[in-house]
Amino acid sequence: MIKYSFIVPVYNTSKYLDKCLKSLVNQTFNDFEIIIVNDGSTDNSKSIIYNYQKKYNNIKLINQKNQGLSSARNNGVKEASGKYLIFIDSDDYVECNLLKEIDKEINEVEVLRYQVMIEDEDGNNVKIFNEKTFDVINGFDAFKMLSNYHFVEPAWCYVFKKDYYLDNNFKFETGVYHEDYGLIPYVIYKARKVKSISYIGYHYVQRCGSIMNNNDYKKTVKKAFDMLKQYKTLRLFSKNIRKKNNLDDYYLSYISNCVIVKARELKGRERKMYVNELKKLNTFNGVLVNTNIRKLKKKLMKLNLNLYLKVVK
Repeated sequence: MIKYSFIVPVYNTSKYLDKCLKSLVNQTFNDFEIIIVNDGSTDNSKSIIYNYQKKYNNIKLINQKNQGLSSARNNGVKEASGKYLIFIDSDDYVECNLLKEIDKEINEVEVLRYQVMIEDEDGNNVKIFNEKTFDVINGFDAFKMLSNYHFVEPAWCYVFKKDYYLDNNFKFETGVYHEDYGLIPYVIYKARKVKSISYIGYHYVQRCGSIMNNNDYKKTVKKAFDMLKQYKTLRLFSKNIRKKNNLDDYYLSYISNCVIVKARELKGRERKMYVNELKKLNTFNGVLVNTNIRKLKKKLMKLNLNLYLKVVK
């Protein structure tokens, strides 16, 4: 069995794709495959992929009509032969020692977290976060730790054991933005063995025109309500897991906070509709109040959400 499967959805990222694929094929650990899902690209991406496929026999290509990131990832998982899954965004890239460092630590872990650096398109303005790592613990305890990280739900922060992933029928929801938020917190929360290592192996490239940086207000509204939709599902997921020392409160607090602060991006009628939905769902009750500061924040949140969104970071 192949040990690692990189899953790389591609949609019109020809400007960045060569750097991404080069970082994968040049791994210093050799037991891996690269599954590229071309999601109906209309630029030069397909040609770049074919050139790599000619040179390297560990590259599998799936061509599909444009169906979105979730569908591309889900289809990539179906074709994966590896024991472990690693999702890579095609406008990002990784360190050449990523797999080598992961392999030192993986040891049957179901979810392994490595660290990330942020940079712009020219490789400048690099930001590194000194996250507190931990050895193997269960998902309850792990989420308590990970919920304090700068990046929590992006799929590209983690390695997933494929048997664990498939046995639980994990899938990214299609047709929505923030699909990582709608799945990865639950994947972590449910796991029995989670580990975080200090190795900084992933370069998250913040580019103009990406899905997450798009300034179209209609998309902004859709992103917010898509997130709210997935919040409902995430909250249902938590009911399927036995409570343990109230540690699930960190999970509920995290997913609640995410949708509450998302209201900051909305205005006028859309914000009012969104906030009314939050109130109907009793979302504010999910926020953790285990410190005096959190208690004050929650009071302000309930009394005047607009003021809270304005003054609280």
